[in-house]
Amino acid sequence: MPAAPIIEVRDLYRSFGTVEAVRGLSFRIEPGQVVGFIGANGAGKTTTMRILATLDQPTRGSACVAGYDVLEHPRHVRRILGWMPDHFTAYPNMDVWEYLDFFARANGLKGAVRRERLRYIMEFTELTPLANRPSVKLSKGQNQRLCLARTLLSDPAILILDEPAAGLDPKARLEFKNLVRILASQGKSLFISSHILSELAEMCDSLLFIDRGHIVHHGSADSLRYDERAVMSVLVRVAGPVEALMKWCSYQTGVKVREEVRQGVVLELASRGEEALRDLLRQLVMDGLPVVEFQRQQQRLEEAFIGILRQQAIGGEPPVNVPPLLPADLPAAPPPLD
Repeated sequence: MPAAPIIEVRDLYRSFGTVEAVRGLSFRIEPGQVVGFIGANGAGKTTTMRILATLDQPTRGSACVAGYDVLEHPRHVRRILGWMPDHFTAYPNMDVWEYLDFFARANGLKGAVRRERLRYIMEFTELTPLANRPSVKLSKGQNQRLCLARTLLSDPAILILDEPAAGLDPKARLEFKNLVRILASQGKSLFISSHILSELAEMCDSLLFIDRGHIVHHGSADSLRYDERAVMSVLVRVAGPVEALMKWCSYQTGVKVREEVRQGVVLELASRGEEALRDLLRQLVMDGLPVVEFQRQQQRLEEAFIGILRQQAIGGEPPVNVPPLLPADLPAAPPPLD
């Protein structure tokens, strides 16, 4: 029998007065997956995550985490789930170690087990050098690592992270992506919201797009980048003057110059698929064009998202769902808490 989903949402609604923040939301996440949650501000992402974290209640519908209904068994859900909000406040008059020690005790960790867990978590999130720094005197990146450390103290099997990379500089974002990869390699399931689509694509097995409270796409990043219904674009660069390439393009049927670039052009092809790419490259070489680069262009995820929203606005169908990618093999991390 297939494994039960680690998160399952069915026909979920959440209203605030006359405003419907979530409207008929349904999706499932399989164990061990890293799933990105994407949508504009006000689309319903945080509301959905708060319901899964037992911090809010649906108006109707159901949400289950590891088989536990969030309304009927909230305490069971909280034992296995780690919640990282988009904003949190550190406590004054506490240094980093004291702050994490307080939450370790609140999670029921005692004695040597608590001390070992604190040591491991602080090393994992690279907070050990900051152990004695006041928790309210951290940079944005350090602050996010502190919040993640707090989330990991109870060794949750499921992590829900709301905008964890918001406001981070490039170095801090790279460090965060590395932590996500390690957590995924431990077999944890992660549900991450973010506005940085390109980084979600690098971290996640699949992406959930939400618009006005309901899902408009659930699939891999590649299913968006290489949507077979989108126009196929190819970057061609040549050695020497580009004029010969431009002239060659003007005589071809089914080939359109979308834009000129350094030492080449981006072409749009009327035909799709690998055969069309092979035929184009073969013809270029046979006609004596000095091709030095030939590459199919990926559709940017931001463009794909806008395209999905446009399809929804005119009543079109979103892209067909595809099986999610498998997580990349990653080095083993230190053992989790028993």
